[in-house]
Amino acid sequence: MNNLYKFLLLSSVVLGILAIGMLVWGGSMIDTGPFVIGSLVSLALGARGLATIKQMTFTIWVFAAVALGMYYPQYFQQIGDFKFTSLIVPLIQLIMFSMGTEMSLKDFEGVVKTPKAVIIGLVSHFTIMPLVAVVLAKSFGFPPEIAAGVILIGSVPSGVTSNVLAFIAKANMPLSVTIAAISTLAAPIMTPFLMKILAGQYIEIDFVKMMIHVVEIILVPIGLGLIINKLIRNGVKWLQTIMPIISMTGVLMMLIVIVSSGRDSLLAIGPLLFLSSMIHHSIGYLLGYWSGRLMGLDEKSCRTISLEVGMQNGGLASGIALQMGKIVTVGLASAISVPWMTISGSLLANWWRNKSSDE
Repeated sequence: MNNLYKFLLLSSVVLGILAIGMLVWGGSMIDTGPFVIGSLVSLALGARGLATIKQMTFTIWVFAAVALGMYYPQYFQQIGDFKFTSLIVPLIQLIMFSMGTEMSLKDFEGVVKTPKAVIIGLVSHFTIMPLVAVVLAKSFGFPPEIAAGVILIGSVPSGVTSNVLAFIAKANMPLSVTIAAISTLAAPIMTPFLMKILAGQYIEIDFVKMMIHVVEIILVPIGLGLIINKLIRNGVKWLQTIMPIISMTGVLMMLIVIVSSGRDSLLAIGPLLFLSSMIHHSIGYLLGYWSGRLMGLDEKSCRTISLEVGMQNGGLASGIALQMGKIVTVGLASAISVPWMTISGSLLANWWRNKSSDE
């Protein structure tokens, strides 16, 4: 490890201690902001030089993004007449475009090669998470629009992050890409359908309007990405390197805006939503894994299905909530779920990475 990484890690520790010291000695929570954010940013940069936590770099950046949105929401809500929430849909489309540039028709060969695993993954994804969401919404007694948001996060397709985590977990990458791609392409039908039958009791759901929004947010940019992949990918090698970076940056920017826009509501109802999110995604990982196990799939495929079920496209959920004009209420669940999914999924993937995947 070179001296720069050592300095950054030491700075992270010092800033973290200062933040804790301020709280212990009666300092204001808001005053700790620069120290907390500085500690997390230093840790994220310094982690690149330490093999044991290098895989957690993006997770640390997620913590930093959440902290920035919580401490300084006023800078990410509005400038003049321009509202930062208007950036959410373009950012999601950028992420989906990036996903499209990483895809090709070969990614769907998995349907032919392992149809059983693909079907188990898709059925598990679109049944386990929505139904668990309904139970949690009723059990916690959330207000109608908050409850609808919990169901929405359970009704969207798996997120692109699941593919990265499947790689880290030494899981079945072709299966991961196939399930993520097909669930995403099915989203214009499945997400509005699930919301209509499961969340219609809480808020009014316009099936056709939501379907059109999902097509605009997902299918159009992915289609453009596929075209770019086909036409120029082989001739533009830097695209393969830069698009994942753009995608991850887009996720972080979107998270800051979502957290900032719903900051006050998050402080009021956040702890219960966080507990609900922990239960929701933990059950998704668990039941996803065992749905594969009970159907006789190998260990790598079970790990893949676990991640594909438990990881949701929180960005799409936020985009739909924004299009509904309810980002501050329906969008709150995704503001909680995105960081928790990234954290929990990273921890699970790194644990599996150090565990044999052999039968």
